[in-house]
Amino acid sequence: MKLATLNNGTADGQLLLVSRDLRSAIDASMIAPNLLTALERWEQVNPLLEKRYQELNAGSLADQFDFHAQHCLAPLPRAPQWLDASAFLHHGRLMEQAFKTPPIPDFDRIPVMYQGASDDFLGPMAEVVLPSEEDGIDFEGEFGVIVGPVPMAASTSQALDAVRLIVQINDWSLRALGPREMKSGFGFLQAKPSTSFAAVAVTPDELGDAWRDGRVHLRLQVDRNDSYFGAPHGGEMHFSFPELIAHAARTRRLHAGTIVGSGTVSNQARTAGSACIAERRVIEMIDQGAAQTPFLRFGDRVRLQSWHDDGRAGPFGVIEQTVVSLSARQVAIPAVATPALALADH
Repeated sequence: MKLATLNNGTADGQLLLVSRDLRSAIDASMIAPNLLTALERWEQVNPLLEKRYQELNAGSLADQFDFHAQHCLAPLPRAPQWLDASAFLHHGRLMEQAFKTPPIPDFDRIPVMYQGASDDFLGPMAEVVLPSEEDGIDFEGEFGVIVGPVPMAASTSQALDAVRLIVQINDWSLRALGPREMKSGFGFLQAKPSTSFAAVAVTPDELGDAWRDGRVHLRLQVDRNDSYFGAPHGGEMHFSFPELIAHAARTRRLHAGTIVGSGTVSNQARTAGSACIAERRVIEMIDQGAAQTPFLRFGDRVRLQSWHDDGRAGPFGVIEQTVVSLSARQVAIPAVATPALALADH
């Protein structure tokens, strides 16, 4: 199945089913009002959603409408937890050089992970509003999974069974703030603003053979201001998603709707390019003696899209966003009571 969340003015949005070709959608709120509720009641609602999804793909529903990602929030606009790992060892080793930090003990044996803010995720085409260019604005292309309930001390087999949905992520970072927070021993806070998601979350079967070994075997292409930046492959992930989930659940339960990220997709081969600016800058320092690529400026655009190995577009849709200065616009938090957008308008 492919699921998305319509911006209807509420905090959690309205659940949609999206056709396999990403062209059509149908309201699914009569089955579950939003995706978080669907995840919490997955065993009951999954068969109903699947039936309606098949009807949507068959074109047999009179009330289906054109799907437009710009009308969507993140699949989960807010979640119980957002846990992001660094599962691509090549990227982690390069970041150690970038931040001049000592090697992480057992980095190839025990996953590293931080708990990020999960109350304000951004949709695929939302403006990315930030306070200062001096903070070192960077993108980070990732894949992630959304899980059902995971028991404490879950095995990797249990963790794999708990995977409900797969998502595509841009985990924004502020590189000038990261080193101090890393050295504090308390993890990231200011260095990690709101994370962005592609509009569509998919069940693992939608990936076909691209979902195997608990990994997403797709390329994640990143473009900066319409120029190609990189397209590393998710299959090179050192720790699988079941291993990451089991690591997170070692001493606590994970509630339905918890999101676990892969960390920046990164490949050993330089020809794959990079999915973040910091990685490219470190490579430039190694190869040329100094970083050449600047971090983002206000007005810059970033686009992320996944691709199958055979050249087919991935199932998540596109993340396409512009970085905007906080001082250049008035930021307002929408009231929960805002009237719902009519489906007919979409």
